[in-house]
Amino acid sequence: MSDDTFRSVEIERTSVGNYVARNVRGGSMSMGTGEDASFTPVELLLAALGGCTAIDVDHITSRRAEPTRFSVDVTGDKVRDEAGGNRMQNLRVEFTVTFPPGPDGDKAREALPRSLHQSHDRLCTVSRTVELGTSVSIVEAGDAPEA
Repeated sequence: MSDDTFRSVEIERTSVGNYVARNVRGGSMSMGTGEDASFTPVELLLAALGGCTAIDVDHITSRRAEPTRFSVDVTGDKVRDEAGGNRMQNLRVEFTVTFPPGPDGDKAREALPRSLHQSHDRLCTVSRTVELGTSVSIVEAGDAPEA
């Protein structure tokens, strides 16, 4: 599809409970149930949430000064709601960012709170999608016999 708004990944089963996610650019990562070092889908959601804002904040602040520390901790609670379904709540994205002393570092420190708010309020597709909510369609493509 040539539409520049379309995004996709393909997930392939490698064994029971183990999968590889691939993007259209050739990148891949393993995903699983949490029985090994592979990321679980919930961990990937947390990583996407923190990573999206981190990219926004990094691009804005590092134009002023290279950070001496830039880390993001993303946490949340997995709960079963009254309807019996699983979901995440209490999502928290915590940034620890430091810049060197001096005028450039001061400019970056000054830009940090504004960049965090800009990312949260309008730039980060992941956090905005989670907060606003969107429908998810599950479609069965069909069961074709193997050749």
